[in-house]
Amino acid sequence: MAANNRRMSGKKGAQVGSGGQRRRSLEGKGPTPPAEMRKGHAKQRAAQAKVRRATGRPGPKGRGGRSASEMVVGRNPVVEALREGVPATMLYVQQFIDNDERVREALQLAGERGGIHLMEAPRPELDRMTNGLNHQGLVLQVPPYEYAHPEDLAAAAYDEGQDPLIVALDGVTDPRNLGAVVRSVTAFGGHGVVVPERRAAGMTAGAWKTSAGTAARTPVARATNLTRALEAYKKAGIAVVGLAADGEIELGDLEALAGPVAIVVGSEGKGLSRLVGETCDFRVRIPMPGGAESLNAGVAAGVVLYEAARRRA
Repeated sequence: MAANNRRMSGKKGAQVGSGGQRRRSLEGKGPTPPAEMRKGHAKQRAAQAKVRRATGRPGPKGRGGRSASEMVVGRNPVVEALREGVPATMLYVQQFIDNDERVREALQLAGERGGIHLMEAPRPELDRMTNGLNHQGLVLQVPPYEYAHPEDLAAAAYDEGQDPLIVALDGVTDPRNLGAVVRSVTAFGGHGVVVPERRAAGMTAGAWKTSAGTAARTPVARATNLTRALEAYKKAGIAVVGLAADGEIELGDLEALAGPVAIVVGSEGKGLSRLVGETCDFRVRIPMPGGAESLNAGVAAGVVLYEAARRRA
């Protein structure tokens, strides 16, 4: 009997009904969404991967290194950046965006520039990319800036048969000041700008805008250690001149400006740091009959660069 029970236990039992599940599965679920919006679809994964690649993964570093990529967020900032020629690789436009005048201008400028890819993205994706900032449906991707090496600036000047004229910034953290210095260096025939790698302004979209396009012609180098970079200049025969309100030499009396020189500009509030000040061959003051205590970095650099260009003419 036990053997018979074992044989019967292997038999298939009664089938349980579907409970209407099969009937419900045949009901319509509305229009099929685009492939890019279907979870798990290959096209959605490809679109998300493209966004990730374009939103903040810097490429391999070169001799001078690269900055991180940057986002310009909002309709007015995006339009202004495109007007000023800020480098860009991608313009993200929110799906179903309210197509006002600024949106139309951004699309037109991006199309005229060429090389800027347009990508439509849902609002949640733009929110994630911008960490919840008020992007207003427009996000412009600025590529990483390719920094030169400090030695490259001097080498390029010598290759052209010229004495190097370089500006180094010490503790300048406002990108607009950096952009203004780049503009002045270009105007007076300089060969580049050196900035520290840390605690200093970099070539952001704001710096590009302030430079009024001159950043495309004047290289910016990044130094891991500014003091060591200045010491290397000194060994190469370049005079290092620091600007200081209490400098021992007045600008008009400095003969070194006629030769190879690196001009060091400190922050408006603190001036030159101690180590950088001690590294300088000369500490120079700009006479200010009006009685102002100091000039901002962009203005101070422009004054000294003009004097250097006048002597070299």
